[in-house]
Amino acid sequence: MSPQPARRPRAVPQGGEDAAGRTRPALVTAPPPGDIRGDLRLIAEMVNPGARVLDIGCGDGELLAFLAREKAVDGRGMELSQSGVNACVSHGLPVIQGDADHDLADYPSDAFDYAILSQTLQATRNPRLVIANLVRIGRRAIVSFPNFGHWRIRLSLLFSGRMPVTHLLSHAWYDTPNIHLCTIKDFVALCHELGIVIERSLTLDRAGQPFTLDPGGGLANLLAEQALFLLRKA
Repeated sequence: MSPQPARRPRAVPQGGEDAAGRTRPALVTAPPPGDIRGDLRLIAEMVNPGARVLDIGCGDGELLAFLAREKAVDGRGMELSQSGVNACVSHGLPVIQGDADHDLADYPSDAFDYAILSQTLQATRNPRLVIANLVRIGRRAIVSFPNFGHWRIRLSLLFSGRMPVTHLLSHAWYDTPNIHLCTIKDFVALCHELGIVIERSLTLDRAGQPFTLDPGGGLANLLAEQALFLLRKA
């Protein structure tokens, strides 16, 4: 999800209404049954069956479709890119076109059981406000992001003197949507500053496979390529 000027959310047709005026659930047709990205599967494991879920920066709806199919969640998506919105709509997923930096403020508190922000935090203009809104909107928030403190990134910057390009951060400095990169230590410190409780945390390799490392320790900040956190208000 790339940062762009603010726009109002645009509602996208979902399942319509029946004769009694009740909303019909959308028919989820994709992605097809099968495996999903490793970090998305770990996120799905944190979500209780039947929960109300808002997936911010949902892309083509891979996680939403999986959660609807496997856990029967009441899921909604928010996506900034038109191509992502189109992909979600073509698969029958309920989505609005919106910007996390501006449009999350329109949601009431505790509107969802889970507010999910996967691999999108670094592309927001005001990460502090976005995180605060996530734990306000959702009874739980799930956040994942690439770790800029990984040892390969440190060595690349040290020896080349140029902004690193990695598997997870694959854009050159001049065209990247990632404007607020952070380390695992940075994120943990922000949660403490905001008074947010970290209920669960995982450190992952580039394929989304978990390490047995404490995200609060220096070793995780050095070795993990990405991190995943389950949060709630204090």
